[in-house]
Amino acid sequence: MDAKFLASKRLSLNGQTLFWLLGLGLSAAAIGLDGLLGNAVSLGASITVPFLMAALGSSLLGFSAVPLLRSLKTGQFIREEGPQGHLKKAGTPTMGGAFFVPVAVAVALVATGFGRDTVAVSLLTLAYGAIGWVDDWQVIQRRSNKGISPRAKLGLQVAVAVLFCLWVLASQPAGLTTVALPLGLGLPLGLLFWPLAGFVLVAESNATNLTDGLDGLMGGTGAIAFMGLAAIVAPTHPDLMVFCAAMAGACLGFLLHNHNPARVFMGDTGSLALGAALGAVGILSGNLFALLVLTLLFFAETLSVIIQVGYFKATKGPDGVGKRFFKMAPLHHHFELSGWSEIQVVAVAYAVTAGLAMLALQVR
Repeated sequence: MDAKFLASKRLSLNGQTLFWLLGLGLSAAAIGLDGLLGNAVSLGASITVPFLMAALGSSLLGFSAVPLLRSLKTGQFIREEGPQGHLKKAGTPTMGGAFFVPVAVAVALVATGFGRDTVAVSLLTLAYGAIGWVDDWQVIQRRSNKGISPRAKLGLQVAVAVLFCLWVLASQPAGLTTVALPLGLGLPLGLLFWPLAGFVLVAESNATNLTDGLDGLMGGTGAIAFMGLAAIVAPTHPDLMVFCAAMAGACLGFLLHNHNPARVFMGDTGSLALGAALGAVGILSGNLFALLVLTLLFFAETLSVIIQVGYFKATKGPDGVGKRFFKMAPLHHHFELSGWSEIQVVAVAYAVTAGLAMLALQVR
């Protein structure tokens, strides 16, 4: 048979195809996990039901929220020093986190009967989302790619993290300060646990913020990460399992509107909230090591920026110009400028995150 004919019949990997593949994969994973865990098919005791409800809710809400964001002139400003192919995305509505994050929170709160841990994690998630909203709004008002100052943004993140850690200290058992390691080992940190917990919240939120740079990248990897975290915490923290399932579903529903070519971006409103939610669940469930493994892709994005800036400063010559370690940072832009298409970068990121989720399940 003619090779050209066969090539024309191959499945074309585009944003929509990738979305449906991810959606089917996550749905199958949710059903399979419920079967393995022996979960009842109900809103408050399974992964599948809150996952599907949040996915349906955020996807349907997006059909009215995206035009509203466009009418409010919330168009994204694209930095000129970024990949030139991204300039055509200027004007795409941002702040999409304002509609899909609340859907996840609402589903989780109702499903768990406003359980204490769910309320705490939800409030933290919304607080970080509010910080992102302020930043996004400043970007829109100033009509530039600069929002609130980095110092103010970091200060707000740290302040909310401190409040959350104080609540955890007052409400959770003392054994939480021992970090679970593979092979049944534990690392008792005592008072050192609290600065680590605060660091995790701030670091996770900034890592997911940096990862949110391509159509469908953070939405899809976020959905996978939350599904993996739901499986990790299920045996000991069913309420947090439901919260993670709802977050995974909301991310997938948002991805219906965010896959390439994106009709809306999540903005800092969404990305900061996702990172904080991941960190909070990891802290409360005592799974910080498993969380580290699960979110290694996000930290690789952060590390690429640190390396790029450090190398540039270290190699700066008399003219004030230094060398670049990567073609561009964060890491996903390096691969773009190396000849990968945006779809290829996102597809590989999905595969890597899925692999990390399976690995995290083994080391929890």
